[in-house]
Amino acid sequence: MGSKVKAIVLIILIVISLAIAGGGFYLYQQEHARNINLQASLDDLTIKQKLTQAKLLEAQKSLSIIEVKLKDAASQIDTLTNQLQQEKISKEEALSRIEQIRADLDRQKESRSDLENKLSKVQDDLRAAQGKLSKMEAEKETLEAKIKVFESKSNVELGKIVVNPEASSVDSSAAAPVVNTQVLATKNLEGKVLVLNKEYNFVVIDVGSKNGVVVNDVFSVYQGNKIVGDIKIEKVQETMSAAGFTADKLKNIVKEGDRVVRKNK
Repeated sequence: MGSKVKAIVLIILIVISLAIAGGGFYLYQQEHARNINLQASLDDLTIKQKLTQAKLLEAQKSLSIIEVKLKDAASQIDTLTNQLQQEKISKEEALSRIEQIRADLDRQKESRSDLENKLSKVQDDLRAAQGKLSKMEAEKETLEAKIKVFESKSNVELGKIVVNPEASSVDSSAAAPVVNTQVLATKNLEGKVLVLNKEYNFVVIDVGSKNGVVVNDVFSVYQGNKIVGDIKIEKVQETMSAAGFTADKLKNIVKEGDRVVRKNK
């Protein structure tokens, strides 16, 4: 009986051992299968990680390229901005030059108009001067003819009268008085005004070289006992002389017939 119990116990132990061994093997199989699955998952994750890293590297490369492109684009934008600014400045300068040209053109037009007006005035003045010159020539001829009358009466040639070049006409209304050829032996030589010409600023007096008159002699002009001014001899002939006024106002004061007295030297 004791042997049967031992055998049963042994069988039970064997069964328990087999059960435990079977359970352990099952668990091993389960763990092995789990490990295989985990390894497969790990391998898959490793592959995915490598792919992700590859994509990350590719993305970084793309990002670097994009950054380079962005820098290039920014540089181009700066260049275009500078060009636009320069073009704006050039446009403003061109507009300023255009405005300046317009202003210059307007001034030139005004200047041209002013010059045309001045030219027209000068032409009018020239025509008036030519007319006045013709009148002066005619009046001069009249005056020279009048002088010749004096010369013929006194049997002496006075020649051309010396006149002030600033004169503009001749007083053709001057009368021709009788020439006085009396020789004055006094120290203060006296005579009288024969011809007065206000425009040519000269007078003709009735004393000449025969009386001792020389060029640059100065005569005082009297109206009554009052001295009205002086005249200076410019041209001398035998019995008469031509003299200019020492002051321009005298031409409106001196009269034909006024007495003249030579100043002492």
